[in-house]
Amino acid sequence: MMQKMWRAVAILALLAGGCSRTDNEPGPGGVTVSEAKALDDAAEMLESRAGAPAADDASPKKGAAE
Repeated sequence: MMQKMWRAVAILALLAGGCSRTDNEPGPGGVTVSEAKALDDAAEMLESRAGAPAADDASPKKGAAE
């Protein structure tokens, strides 16, 4: 009887271990975990560069197209 219980516990532990989430499973919005991490990293990089002026934002030089 005790041996059957230990077998059942072992089987349940193995089944529960197989339920972990992998990086390629789609999450909310159909985005995988690894894609969401990459998007977060890209957003963080862009936010850190927000203080630097873009090339298009440069003020026009004097005498140019007046």
